[in-house]
Amino acid sequence: MSVVGTGYLGAVHAACMASLGHEVIGLDVDEQKVRLLSSGKAPFHEPGFDELLKEQVDAGRLTFTTDPADVADCRVHFIGVGTPQTSDGDAADLTYVDAAITNLLPHLGPVDGRAPLIAGKSTVPVGTAQAIAERIAPTGALLAWNPEFLREGFAVQDTVSPDRIVYGLSKDEAVAAESKAILDEVYADLLAREIPLVVTDYATAELVKVAANAFLATKISFINAMSEIADATGADVTTLAEAIGHDDRIGKKFLRAGIGFGGGCLPKDIRAFMARAGELGLDDTLTFLREVDTINDRQRVRTVDAARTAVGGDLAGRTVAVLGAAFKPDSDDMRNSPALDIAKRVQDEGARVRVTDPAAGAVLRARGSEFDVVDSVEEAAQDADIVLLLTEWRQFREIDPVELKKVAPAATILDGRNALDPKRWRDAGWTYIGIGRP
Repeated sequence: MSVVGTGYLGAVHAACMASLGHEVIGLDVDEQKVRLLSSGKAPFHEPGFDELLKEQVDAGRLTFTTDPADVADCRVHFIGVGTPQTSDGDAADLTYVDAAITNLLPHLGPVDGRAPLIAGKSTVPVGTAQAIAERIAPTGALLAWNPEFLREGFAVQDTVSPDRIVYGLSKDEAVAAESKAILDEVYADLLAREIPLVVTDYATAELVKVAANAFLATKISFINAMSEIADATGADVTTLAEAIGHDDRIGKKFLRAGIGFGGGCLPKDIRAFMARAGELGLDDTLTFLREVDTINDRQRVRTVDAARTAVGGDLAGRTVAVLGAAFKPDSDDMRNSPALDIAKRVQDEGARVRVTDPAAGAVLRARGSEFDVVDSVEEAAQDADIVLLLTEWRQFREIDPVELKKVAPAATILDGRNALDPKRWRDAGWTYIGIGRP
């Protein structure tokens, strides 16, 4: 099989498929990335991926190339390219998907007398798969849509042990049956473990991914809206979340109030979903997602407001320690990172900002960051007027407040992820500020 696109999604999928015993070729236009992956080195931080990648490359089951002709003998072609937000609107940019299909078209033909299968994993607007199916029809190739549900920080686990597998298949029964048979072979080991399989049509499979992301974003913004009410009334949003989370119709996951969501998926996916609804003439259907997006952005403003208030009403000239740059822990992904956005807003108000992050720090420094990027919490917090915990890395959750106070005598911390024990920090002499916590 081939995996077209070796970014975060594609590289992880390629290595995991090789670990299941398949022969995998990763195809990408980025020569530097291909050379790095071919040497068994990962271009991004993801727990467990470095070891898996090297193991599969060394075993010879996983190779990488920039030449589409090298994948001509593959029976299955997974599409794992990015679908970012367009530069002039909210819709998904399908440039990379279109390019992937264009590069494959000259090399699609029978393999051992059987039609090849293109299996889309990229998150795309509903209707994209049908258009691709019509485009590749003259070659005799089959198409399925097989969305991914990876969580950064758990991507390897989510690929080799997913909570469900979704096949979006053609409405032509013969084509659907042949496509399903191929995917069943690809995922034989997973299906043998009775991982739930949902078989549906193209449109439903496309909607599954964006609907899931929209729902998760809604849960996050809901509890952040509750944190605003809690701040205004003296209630505790963490206890509120625990109480409603015991209701199995609601569940506890994604109910931690904080500075909001970011990353390369949720923000752009909910905007693209709204844009696609508008194209379908359903402008009013997803208007609630606009408020979800607005609440999310407002959390960043509220965090800066809280920091400003905590240091006496003016951030100019203040020293601010920012713990975290990645949008979530166990990742170096800083796309649409709330932590970085807040750091920039604080710096724009005249503060001296020092940032530290166990994985993203090195990436930030290599990019020529506008911030002072340091290697440790102690360096960041040295004589800081306020410490902002903005990414809940384990290292940050386990900070000893007594020891940290020795380098940060102002002893004020804003816990933007509600990841710390307020009593422990207050007992150590800190002014502790949470999100929606009294």
